[in-house]
Amino acid sequence: MKLVKNKYFVSSVMFLLLLNIANAQEIGIPDTTQKGDDKFKSFHFKSFEQDEHVLPYRFYQPDIEDKEKKYPLVVFYHGYGERGNDNRKQLKRFDPVPFWLKHPCYIVAPQCPEESLWVDTKFGGISHHMQESPTWSMQLSIELVRQIIDNYNVDTSRVYVTGLSMDGYATWEILQHEGELFAAAMPVCGGGDLNYVDKMLSTSFWFFHGGADRTVPVERSRNMVNAIR
Repeated sequence: MKLVKNKYFVSSVMFLLLLNIANAQEIGIPDTTQKGDDKFKSFHFKSFEQDEHVLPYRFYQPDIEDKEKKYPLVVFYHGYGERGNDNRKQLKRFDPVPFWLKHPCYIVAPQCPEESLWVDTKFGGISHHMQESPTWSMQLSIELVRQIIDNYNVDTSRVYVTGLSMDGYATWEILQHEGELFAAAMPVCGGGDLNYVDKMLSTSFWFFHGGADRTVPVERSRNMVNAIR
């Protein structure tokens, strides 16, 4: 009888251990490598937790020889199809020339979980009003950016943000809440609330949006450009 109880005990312990391992992988800190990891092998797997929510993110830190030197920070928001908890998909469309090698900087790429959105709005609408409180995933990303600025050698005069499609909206959203943090922004195929352009008048912009976009009306970007001008 004791042996049977011990078997159940061991089984329970093993189940909990496996569950913990699964949870660790689920929140974006995998213990195995996958095809394609080499491209971003210098981007560390991390997660940020707050108020019982977990935000996976990838983080690149430049090689620092001079501990007094400050470096720029680039914040990258991914699109709708890259949501999840694998901490990989958010870099799927982040495919630039590796500028971080020529121009050392910090890069943070948070991943929005499947059950959330960076911005709670219809992406095909001609306008929207910013919610008083951001979604929990956006709020965690804001707190994450602030934590990185506080804890690393970030040049606060060179903090930049970019994102595409759903995350063109995310770029506008974080500017509407925290515009004073960012020196420049590059929204791709997104839109913001025209009532909050005064929050970002000190930010420089580079816009990208094509007239053939069938998901987000190009007017969303054009209206923001006109309002800021």
